Parts: sequence; C-alpha cells; structure tokens
Amino acid sequence: MSADDRYLVVVNHEEQYSVWFADREIPAGWRAEGTTGSRDACLDHIERVWTDMRPLSLRQRMTAQTG
Repeated sequence: MSADDRYLVVVNHEEQYSVWFADREIPAGWRAEGTTGSRDACLDHIERVWTDMRPLSLRQRMTAQTG
C-alpha cells in the first residue's frame, strides 16, 4: 500500500465520521479516530461504528425532550 492509498478515520464534534488522506493535515473541527488503512477498510469501519447518523446535538436534544 503506497502513501497515497493510506487513509484515516476522522470524527467531528457532532460525532460524524469521514475518511481523510493519512498524509494530509486534518481539517479544523475534525480529529483522528484511530483507525487507518485503505479507503475501503476505513469505510467498512465507519459502517460498523456509526450506527446513528443523527448529529450528537440532535440526539442530546431528543433525549432531553423525552426526559
């Protein structure tokens, strides 16, 4: 696997996931989640762990409304 083929999983403050090139600076507002590998491996990981697509703020609001 070349450097161009290496990705990492990133997550933002709303617990939304994405993939990013491992050799590039992570954009503001995102942080490395800890998973690296091929694009497909990273996307497979995201599919397994990101089971609720709602942003964190929405989940918190909905929980507060239901008590």
